[in-house]
Amino acid sequence: MAVQPVPEGYPRVTPYLCIDGASAAIDFYVSVLGARERMRMAAPGGKVGHAELELGSSVIMLADEYPDIGFRSPKSVGGTPVTLHVYVADVDAVFAKALARGATELRPIKDEFYGDRTGQFEDPFGHRWNIATHIEDVPPDEMEKRSEEAMRSTETTPGGE
Repeated sequence: MAVQPVPEGYPRVTPYLCIDGASAAIDFYVSVLGARERMRMAAPGGKVGHAELELGSSVIMLADEYPDIGFRSPKSVGGTPVTLHVYVADVDAVFAKALARGATELRPIKDEFYGDRTGQFEDPFGHRWNIATHIEDVPPDEMEKRSEEAMRSTETTPGGE
């Protein structure tokens, strides 16, 4: 039997998060996002050498930071340019739970023209998350109209918001 190039049970693209405090981050993602820990490998000094979480059909890999080999967390490098987008059944409840567990609101929850109710937070470890619940299927012609309207409204609002 041939070995598959993508192992069974893994998506083709998997985010790998570097975290200062990986064990606490796992607890946060399990509690707030409903992730399921599928494995964890310990490393010296009580660190997490590698862990994997399932979130629906997605997999998130993560480990504690190791600055000596250039593996640094967002907090060590002054932030992150990456945002993870997660669909959930109840965006309001998940968002409130994240804030109660120490996340920082970056964009409040609101209904968007493209049919999602969404908001953004930064978790206590420096990673940014868009959390959304899909609330409306918007046909392509209506999407185009709403998109043009949204772009016009950002042109007239300072800061685009």
